[in-house]
Amino acid sequence: MFRHVAMFRWKPETSTDAVADIVEQLNGLPAEIPQLRAYHFGTDAGINEGNHDFVVVADFDSADDYVAYRDNEKHRAISSAFIAPHAAERAAVQYGF
Repeated sequence: MFRHVAMFRWKPETSTDAVADIVEQLNGLPAEIPQLRAYHFGTDAGINEGNHDFVVVADFDSADDYVAYRDNEKHRAISSAFIAPHAAERAAVQYGF
């Protein structure tokens, strides 16, 4: 198995409506990308100071399947149109398990 984790800090002006739009867009990705084995995302619970605001966790059978997701046109369009305009910071890691 192979996992991708991406964490975001939103710009201060990012509204809850903008985050709801991101969630709505991400909800559609599993139907578009057959390589996704598990797909979870959400807003930080706000328990610890300094955490990122939002996380995406995606599981794949292989690194090649992750690359197919990374390069998928729908995924890239969501990233460009919905996430990038609101992201102040992004951190990511990919690993096998």
